[in-house]
Amino acid sequence: MDQKTMTDYIIQKYQEDEHVMIQLFVQWCQNYEIDPLSLYQKAYPTQGANETLKSIIENNEPIDLDIDSGTLIEILQMFGNDDLAFMVSEEANKL
Repeated sequence: MDQKTMTDYIIQKYQEDEHVMIQLFVQWCQNYEIDPLSLYQKAYPTQGANETLKSIIENNEPIDLDIDSGTLIEILQMFGNDDLAFMVSEEANKL
């Protein structure tokens, strides 16, 4: 595998994993009747709309999947979403 092919593969896998992370965040929010867009805006008030998040919310089919808050927080932190992980932690403490 040449360098460009390997780089493209790594980028694609990261994007796929990031998509799964967002799906888990949306599902966690739905499980606890929390608006994912609102929570995201609280975490990142200076950012514009996250189109990937919007798309996943619009196309997400709710599934019966219990996502542990601690696990979600760790996943968010793995992707560098520390502010969102903090907001999830705050909401989890209210539950």
